[in-house]
Amino acid sequence: MKATYTILLLIVSNVFMTFAWYGHLKLQEMKIISNWPLYTVILFSWFIALAEYSCQIPANRIGFIGNGGPFTLMQLKVIQEVITLVIFTIFTTVLFKGEALHWNHFAAFVCLIAAVYFVFMK
Repeated sequence: MKATYTILLLIVSNVFMTFAWYGHLKLQEMKIISNWPLYTVILFSWFIALAEYSCQIPANRIGFIGNGGPFTLMQLKVIQEVITLVIFTIFTTVLFKGEALHWNHFAAFVCLIAAVYFVFMK
């Protein structure tokens, strides 16, 4: 169950992270925050990032082998990066219609899947 909790928390964390890092661009495009000063946008993103950290830190604590979890630090990091790119890809293709997936993006995803395979090899 610790592996499941870790991965679920990482997914939730990365949804918040993606919105904190890139959501303001969509909000600006929609003219919701287009006249906000940069420092306000940064504070707004930090507030969202607080929710991200509230999931990321427990995910790492639960998942880390040193705390009784199933994953090494390297495994946690690679899992997190793959989740980040999957969430980012969904976010980008759904919310930013001008962005498209190309063959090289799929090739990069294959490389990431290979990275997961290699990081779990004994």
